[in-house]
Amino acid sequence: MYAYIRGKLVEKNPAFVVVECNGIGYLINISLNTYTRLKDEDTFKLHTHLAIKNEATTPVGFVLYGFADEQERQLFRQLISVSGIGNSTAMLMLSSLSPEKIYQAIVENNPSILQSVKGIGGKSALRIIIDLKDKIEKGRMTGDLITAVHNTNIEEALSGLTVLGFNKLAAEKALNKISQQQNRDLPVEVLIKEALKIL
Repeated sequence: MYAYIRGKLVEKNPAFVVVECNGIGYLINISLNTYTRLKDEDTFKLHTHLAIKNEATTPVGFVLYGFADEQERQLFRQLISVSGIGNSTAMLMLSSLSPEKIYQAIVENNPSILQSVKGIGGKSALRIIIDLKDKIEKGRMTGDLITAVHNTNIEEALSGLTVLGFNKLAAEKALNKISQQQNRDLPVEVLIKEALKIL
């Protein structure tokens, strides 16, 4: 499983990018949301999700999806966990709506927002809300946590705290609290030390 790929941007369009890393060119499917956040820089990082395809009509056995941040990848994985929502549909949703808008629709029980996406009918929209609302309300990226996830240092600190054995939700809340109090970017090691005082 690939966690992320950091490399040189060789080709970019709204549906996919080609990233060169150590002499290998990776074709990575992206959403329009990720496309708008990519800059034409020599080197950049994409969080990735590897999907295995068992279809005889597919020439390639796997597809690599890339996301601008961990929040979008997490939402993609939540969406494809819903019955009837495949990889293509999830990517279409992320191209049509921002992750924040999708979370808002789920939390506020607003299927009409989800139905604005081509191919998402009333039943599918309701199924997404029913299946994901509890998961999101139990600590996934809502409210201030959405802002926190955009901070790379917080992502790395969160990863470090979970490796140390702390509950991910509790660690997210602690890091979010520290971020709000400081009003500035803190190094990863400082974030972890401050979080340990709370946890």
